[in-house]
Amino acid sequence: MIRKLVRQMMTAQILSALTVSLCLLIDNIMVGRYMGERALAAYGLANPVLLVIGAVGSMMSAGVQVACSKSLGRGDQRETNAGYSSAIAAAAVLSAGFVLLVALFRRPLARLMGADSPALLADTSQYMAGFIIGAPGSMGALILVPFLQMAGQSNLLIVAVLGMTVADVGLDLLNVLVFHGGMFGMGLASSISYYVAMLIGGSYFLSKKCVFKFSVKQVRFRKIAEMAAGGVPTVVSLASTLVMVFSVNKLLLPVGGAAAVAAYTVMNTLINACNCISTGSGGVALTLSGILYNEEDRTGLKTLIGSMLRYSAALGLIATALLLAFARPCVELFIPNPGESQTLAIRGLRIFSLSLAPCAVNYALKNCWLGTGRVALMEIVSVLENAVLTVLSAFIFSRIMGVGGVWFLLVTAEILTLMFMLGCVWRKKHGVTWRAEDFLLLSDRFGVPPEDRLEADIRDMEGLMAFSREADAFCRAHGHDHRTAGHLALCIEEMGGNIVTHGFRPGGNNHLFIRLQYSDGRWTLRFRDDCRAFDPVSHVSEDGAEGGVGIRLAMRVADEARYTYSMNLNNLTLVFIES
Repeated sequence: MIRKLVRQMMTAQILSALTVSLCLLIDNIMVGRYMGERALAAYGLANPVLLVIGAVGSMMSAGVQVACSKSLGRGDQRETNAGYSSAIAAAAVLSAGFVLLVALFRRPLARLMGADSPALLADTSQYMAGFIIGAPGSMGALILVPFLQMAGQSNLLIVAVLGMTVADVGLDLLNVLVFHGGMFGMGLASSISYYVAMLIGGSYFLSKKCVFKFSVKQVRFRKIAEMAAGGVPTVVSLASTLVMVFSVNKLLLPVGGAAAVAAYTVMNTLINACNCISTGSGGVALTLSGILYNEEDRTGLKTLIGSMLRYSAALGLIATALLLAFARPCVELFIPNPGESQTLAIRGLRIFSLSLAPCAVNYALKNCWLGTGRVALMEIVSVLENAVLTVLSAFIFSRIMGVGGVWFLLVTAEILTLMFMLGCVWRKKHGVTWRAEDFLLLSDRFGVPPEDRLEADIRDMEGLMAFSREADAFCRAHGHDHRTAGHLALCIEEMGGNIVTHGFRPGGNNHLFIRLQYSDGRWTLRFRDDCRAFDPVSHVSEDGAEGGVGIRLAMRVADEARYTYSMNLNNLTLVFIES
């Protein structure tokens, strides 16, 4: 079931990772083709400011994934709703602050970024003025992405990204061909496009079928602080990227001038778009590893890390092959006329593309580490990957090979980062190992020992009844009486039978995963299925609810019952406490 879930989530998560970079990519193309090299350089100089805004939105989005994966792993829907309410409130306040700050200080910010001529200063500040209007839409879209994933609304997420893309292309063309709004118009087009994405995605949260409930009373500073803390590693990563972009721009201006900055801007934009593979796979790894870690599901984590590393490497290699083959037409989208900047960009893009596969693997692995509590190690890796190694590589190679040497910064940094991460694993395991489980760096004491857990992937009633008998024997083998064994078998047959009988589609590829474990005097029975949403806990508590005698009986014999619906999966946890 984990492999199936990873495949389902990867496409939507990768596309959602384009929410910010796609508008920047489209703007870059339009600026390069219709407004010239100076405007393209101005766009590149504005990038660090835009990255700061994206970093804060990404911090909140990652914090949502960390905090809510914990509450979902515990089956606590109330705490998840508190996270939802708090995230929306925090995003509204932060985005309003960014609008005010950049609107008032855009010219000083443009000078700080290196705009050293009146024309370049004007273009840079005007683009920032138009773009900052969309900060609430951009941040809102980023915040809603993890909640849409948790709610299983991947298709709506894809529609939102497509709607944003169409809007941005149309508005950019209107700006350059009809309204002639200059760099301000380009930024404004992106702003409106972000609002389109937010409105499309937000339509789910206004519908009756939304599984999250917003309430001002549930907005908690404690929850906002928890999400901010959970997003700190992401901020460290993005801040390191900001340092890299700023430093490389400063390095290129004296030795290559505006042509080199324009080329780097094009290359960076294309690589950032391709890096949606890395950020998308990282998002999947973070969400699922957080849930599985808080369920103490060692088996699930082992399956997850193996799937993530294989898929990330494969997608990265495919993207590399495409960029190597189509580097020239990709660059010509931005810089249509032959010249120094076009030549530099084509050569550099081919070198940059070699970093995509190791980068995707690095992102998947370090986000699994973040989801399983290895926060400090993830932060160290991010700083090395995105700042220290990149800037150091650019500096050294530029001294040896000139401007062209700068282009080796990414591939060198990603390979060295991967070697560092492998070194961490091998040091922890006291030798070279390639087992997927070892890459998680989990403590030997983590999770429930194999002798204290029983699990199965159920496909039919025959498999369910066989698991019920195994559970009865498993319980008795742990020295428990007929009563406890009977209650567990009853719940497995009633709850599992209800799912197989009423949830499985005839001829469909349905899954029901059941896990039974014993720890510290508590028996925990978890059901996870990919059928239509059904909350048995609320069902038995509703006045006048008809039917479901078996469900009611199962709820009555359990000491605790928790239900959540996340990522298109029903998750029911029943707990039995020793008397």
